Amino acid sequence: MDIGLSTADITTVPADAIVNAAHHALRGGGGVDGAIHRAGGPAILAELIERYPNGTPTGTAVWTTAGELPATYVIHVVGPNFTAGQRDPELLESCYRNALRVADELGATTLALPAVSAGIYGWPAQSAAEIAVRTLRGTPTNVAEATFCLVEPRLYKAFRNATAAGE
Repeated sequence: MDIGLSTADITTVPADAIVNAAHHALRGGGGVDGAIHRAGGPAILAELIERYPNGTPTGTAVWTTAGELPATYVIHVVGPNFTAGQRDPELLESCYRNALRVADELGATTLALPAVSAGIYGWPAQSAAEIAVRTLRGTPTNVAEATFCLVEPRLYKAFRNATAAGE
């Protein structure tokens, strides 16, 4: 799998699927989640309410239409909230493994991803980057291209370091 880095807004990046860092209730929110819902339009939330009325647990992934986004699907993952004490790296790894599993089920070969849990959920940037890159590289998948969309310079730097370390 090719892993790329971009400073583009994730809602503008063409891909088969966009990965969303979602809240467990799956009802939209702030940060990446809010941006995806705003740009994708009401179809995403309507599908989430219909298909996942009780949300989904931390570490899991579900999918919906991408609405108006330049993708076919949105894969919603619920990252651990480091600030609230959810600090088990396995939960963060699970987000990425499950995103790849869902992508494979959908036939998606290109993904645009955020730095799950590294924003408002407070996961330290370098640790989040290392977990994300290691998990993507170590998980068997049909995904050929994964692009991390990192608008914050601290996250771009962390992911640049993590991708360089494994080359």
